Amino acid sequence: MNKLVFATNNAHKLAEVRAILESQFEIISLADLNCADEIPETADTLEGNALLKATYIHEKFGLDCFADDTGLEVEELGGEPGVYSARYAGEDHNSFNNMCKVLSLLENKTNRKACFRTVIALIFGNETLFFEGKIDGNITMQPRGESGFGYDPIFEPEGYPLSFAQLAADEKNQISHRALAVNKLIAFLQHNTN
Repeated sequence: MNKLVFATNNAHKLAEVRAILESQFEIISLADLNCADEIPETADTLEGNALLKATYIHEKFGLDCFADDTGLEVEELGGEPGVYSARYAGEDHNSFNNMCKVLSLLENKTNRKACFRTVIALIFGNETLFFEGKIDGNITMQPRGESGFGYDPIFEPEGYPLSFAQLAADEKNQISHRALAVNKLIAFLQHNTN
């Protein structure tokens, strides 16, 4: 089975991607490589951060790898939190505080349109490629659901009456921004590794 490094320390992302890719690829985590480095995410775009992470691991270990960066983009907030999604609440950032900040900024606002966007940077042989997945939806009035992670409890994907955190994991993994990006990655890998 083909091996590929996923340059992330986020256990939730790793589990999601492994669930989507498990039949085609063995996904190697940074923990599997005994890499606990803090990889810089200093770019001002999702593409830039994904590429920084993938390049760092590729140069350190010499392995084909991919990395992603994901952002919640809220129309009323001019696309924020975007690339700053993970650290939106400032020094006290965590999923709960980040969600609270978004909900607070949207208080009394009628435009609750938002999208989740994931960009994957793949370094494969001597090629660097990008794959993007995007799902539109709305920000709920309050958090709903116990599963998922990050902003999932306040994001309701278009066409669904439930938040991401209320959907079953396998259902979310079929429609999510990350699934859409990963499926483009899979299509490329299948075409280029067979």
